Amino acid sequence: MSPHLVCIGGEDHRLRIPFLLALRERGFRVTAVSSDVGDAFSPHGIPHRRFGFDRFASGGGEWGAVSAIRKLMSELRPDIVQSFDTKPNLLTPLAVRGQVPVIRTINGLGWTFSSREPRALALRPVFCGLQGLASLWTAMTVFQNRDDQAFFDRYRLVGRGKARLIRSSGIDPNAFSAARYRGPSAATMREELGLQSAEIIIFVGRLTRQKGIPTLIKAVPRVLSERPNARFVLVGPQDSEGPFAVSRSDIEQYAPYVVALGPRRDVPALLGMADLFAFPTQYREGIPRVLLEAGLSGLPIVASRMPGCNDVVEDGWNGYLVAPRDADGLASRIIGLLSDRAHARVMGSRSIGLVRERFSLSWVVDQYCELYKTVLGGKYRGSLARPAPVVLREEGARGPRLGEARQ
Repeated sequence: MSPHLVCIGGEDHRLRIPFLLALRERGFRVTAVSSDVGDAFSPHGIPHRRFGFDRFASGGGEWGAVSAIRKLMSELRPDIVQSFDTKPNLLTPLAVRGQVPVIRTINGLGWTFSSREPRALALRPVFCGLQGLASLWTAMTVFQNRDDQAFFDRYRLVGRGKARLIRSSGIDPNAFSAARYRGPSAATMREELGLQSAEIIIFVGRLTRQKGIPTLIKAVPRVLSERPNARFVLVGPQDSEGPFAVSRSDIEQYAPYVVALGPRRDVPALLGMADLFAFPTQYREGIPRVLLEAGLSGLPIVASRMPGCNDVVEDGWNGYLVAPRDADGLASRIIGLLSDRAHARVMGSRSIGLVRERFSLSWVVDQYCELYKTVLGGKYRGSLARPAPVVLREEGARGPRLGEARQ
């Protein structure tokens, strides 16, 4: 008999479909639960149930989501529950209360521990209290980076022996390479966007203040003063980002030097045309998937010295780390890499092997499977044999195409 795993997440949960398919290939019966409408799951044969919460809100309104999760668990009757994302990680243990083993994955500490706003500072003690409470009904807490694990240990927010480090949610290097191969060439992409001879700095992610877009925009004049042929391409959602969104006027003030493409499904091809990846986030990330994609594309990376980023970028080896909100430092590193293209290519090439070795989907899923076996106590050990590599359906699928613009 196959153990039933219910995986709960937020509105970007569709991006974990490769992870869920790999778990299914290893013998699990998987069901997805998220705040997304769920259309992306059905083409892959993954059952999906929806529950609602507002990722921008805080307060007592989320107790309705706790009740919704509790009701869903009663209906789905899982053997084990896996949660991702800030609010599901808090709400799920409170809803289940030990009736089923819950594994929660801390994929970043989010806005509360990234922002300097008074409201964020006031919420931090509340957040810590809720995390400590949730840990009472959590079988195991998985961390994606060392900094978050150290934070939870320091403030005793996780029980002794109930923490694991599994870096990222994984990426399939071969599938990413295949997606890039099937897409348009770099020359075609550049011609389509009118960037034939430009030096392209690309950013992929949500166009929010938290992701450092204001810092990137502030760096534009300094970069252009020394590299007048530079162009900044921003890929990702903006209108869905509520109070954190960067205004259109802020982005358009430097048109045509700054181009915002919105969400795209051809990120591998877009990365393939770029010269450099910039990620000036101010957000406490888990392991940003976009850095893994940039690494597989062989791009040198300039990122913020923030948790998660420093697990992928080794300063001076495969890219550079700069202080968050440091527009001058960001501009200087971008200019340096554009001015020494041979060195930039060497740095970018180093990331390819690093991502394949440390962050491959098969390696990540192996670690989760071993963890699930441990938590389940060996009851299903014989049915969880490691299979041949999973092959994702590529044609005609509505969702999580490799290279979809994301957080």
